[in-house]
Amino acid sequence: MTGSASPQLLRPRALRPGDLVVIASLSGPLPAEHERNVDQAVIVLERMGFRVRRASLLRVGRQRWWSAAAPAEIAAELNGLLRDPEVRAIIANDGGQTAFGYLDLIDVEAIRADPKPILGYSDISLLHLVLYARTGLVGFHADMAVPGFGGHWQTAPATRQAELEDLYSRLLTDTEAIGALPAGSSWECWRAGRAEGRLIGGVINRIALVQATRFAVPLEWFDGAVLFWEEMGGQASYVWSYLQVLRHCGILDRISGMVVGVPREIAGLESPEASPTLSEIVLDVIGDRDIPVLGNVDFGHAGPNLPMPVGIRVGLDAQQRTLSLLEPAVRPSSGAGDN
Repeated sequence: MTGSASPQLLRPRALRPGDLVVIASLSGPLPAEHERNVDQAVIVLERMGFRVRRASLLRVGRQRWWSAAAPAEIAAELNGLLRDPEVRAIIANDGGQTAFGYLDLIDVEAIRADPKPILGYSDISLLHLVLYARTGLVGFHADMAVPGFGGHWQTAPATRQAELEDLYSRLLTDTEAIGALPAGSSWECWRAGRAEGRLIGGVINRIALVQATRFAVPLEWFDGAVLFWEEMGGQASYVWSYLQVLRHCGILDRISGMVVGVPREIAGLESPEASPTLSEIVLDVIGDRDIPVLGNVDFGHAGPNLPMPVGIRVGLDAQQRTLSLLEPAVRPSSGAGDN
């Protein structure tokens, strides 16, 4: 798939009522205190009309170092789910620090033969970026079981829960474009302007790191793209450095717009005396590039997550604080691939 300026999108088929969704440990383990979150996630997904099953590694007590299992074991379980025709979607239980260990073990031919939605963010950003680069698969940078469906969703107001449930259901089952995502009060225009292009991104440290591997997204695929990113932890200076990496490798010279998620637990941002604001950091690195920037959008670790489907064309109007999905993320059940 590398070397093409206009990648052929590989859309999963739309889910139908009664389809099987599997929650899997694609990176970190399941601590005992999060068992209840998984149970709550199952309730949410069943309410959407899906059957839900846990993968075998998603068990309290299954752990190797910081991971649910050795990378090869996680890859074997993931590949089994990708090859199983009954499984129609895979949802990560949580993020972590493991996906780098099995990027070379994923059965990409199984993905090409039967593409399925894979939902998750944080470390799962790697899977979305790498599988998009290798197969054109639309990646679902979206909520997971523990911190999302079974976590942030449970503490959100009832109206917000209903809005998210409807949005995610449409994302997975509707073959029409969703249109404008529900804007939040935190959204800010950091640089005015409009853009339209493919949505590419994830956690910014994973974007920077994956570009140093043989699984990097081809630079030309960023031509006209709308880059989205968020970050959790570390220092404000780290974010500045990751953005500088994207500048040096040429990504910032190619994109048409940028969407920045709400930061979480980044040292320095809470103290104006110690650090510039996140918007100041972004605009400092962008410089005089004509890139509209929409900031503090509610996706990523701040949760609950608005879905950001990798590869889908979006429309951005930073001044009006709107972000619209212009294409569906899934295809009709009877179709083949999409461009």
